[in-house]
Amino acid sequence: MVDGENDKDNKMEEKKIDDKIVEEVKGKVAEAANKELDKISKEKKDDKKDAKKGDKVKSSKPKRNEAVVNGRDVGISTKHAVAVCDFIRGKNVDDALKDLDEVSKMKRAIKMKGEIPHRKGKMMSGRYPLNAVKEITRLVKGLKANALNHELELEKFRLFCMANVAARPQRRFGSRRFKRSHVQLKLVPIEKMEKGK
Repeated sequence: MVDGENDKDNKMEEKKIDDKIVEEVKGKVAEAANKELDKISKEKKDDKKDAKKGDKVKSSKPKRNEAVVNGRDVGISTKHAVAVCDFIRGKNVDDALKDLDEVSKMKRAIKMKGEIPHRKGKMMSGRYPLNAVKEITRLVKGLKANALNHELELEKFRLFCMANVAARPQRRFGSRRFKRSHVQLKLVPIEKMEKGK
């Protein structure tokens, strides 16, 4: 009987010792895991800081070096579109908008070819193509917004404008055709503009 009780006591003590060892090991594992989690969280914070710093560095550079607007199938006469493009080509964006505004108020005429009445000023023949001016003004404003979005300095760029004939679909019953033109506007650096001349 005494031996049986001693065996039980020994087993109980061994169990207690095993439980203590297991608890110690669990505590050490938990500490190591907490340290690893702390290291990982610090690394993530450092990465976020570096990413923020990198974003600031990237934002100081311009996103692109050009701004382009393509007006497809604009409902204006190609002859008028070509004349307006010749009128604003090579100008600064703000100057072009100012000149187009004067034309829309009929204070300034646009030079045109053909048998067209003479106008006051430095030209022989000219007209006030109001529909074309309205559409191209809308495109120039879009080009300016595009350039500002790409963080371009407008003073260093000049306006390049080109108009082409677009598809002219038939009106109802085939009586007439619609007037359609493609208009492309682009901001070109001053150096390239001078080389082109």
